[in-house]
Amino acid sequence: MAKANAIRKRSTRKASRLSIRASATQKRVIAEAARIKDTTISDFMLEQSLTAAQRVIADQMKFSLPQKQWKQFYDALDARPKTIPALRRLLISPALFDGNR
Repeated sequence: MAKANAIRKRSTRKASRLSIRASATQKRVIAEAARIKDTTISDFMLEQSLTAAQRVIADQMKFSLPQKQWKQFYDALDARPKTIPALRRLLISPALFDGNR
């Protein structure tokens, strides 16, 4: 609830407008999600689209390293995985929902 209130306070300071068109079904689904999150449709849409946009941008980001660090990074990627006994036991034990307990 506090998060929703903080978002509402910030929304009064926005300078530009962004509008979209949606089918009645799409709008109902979005409105229900906003209701569950206890926020307005506008704030819900802004928060969700901003998060999605940040993910898209992050996926396109490039980074560079000095030659020595690049070699270390490359070698780490190519290295054989470490054997961790506890992890191996976890991965080969039946899971709770496997029905084999």
